[in-house]
Amino acid sequence: MAKLWFKARRYGWGWTPASAAGWIVLAVFFVVTALGTAAYVYALRRGVDLRLAVSLFLLWQALLSGAFIAIAFATGEPPRWRWGGE
Repeated sequence: MAKLWFKARRYGWGWTPASAAGWIVLAVFFVVTALGTAAYVYALRRGVDLRLAVSLFLLWQALLSGAFIAIAFATGEPPRWRWGGE
């Protein structure tokens, strides 16, 4: 099996980066989120309809988050709830 990009968190449910590829995916996620936020603020300042701007921003964030979770699921340890150093 190839090296995992994400390992299971020590507490709770989810993943944390375990390799350089995982850290790159996380960094790209944050950069693209920041760009989406900047576009949202720009649209609001230009006078775009508030409902449209909020709807597009939430759709953008949902797509990004879904893509990030899919990548972590595909390249990481199987998810399960953890209480400690299991």
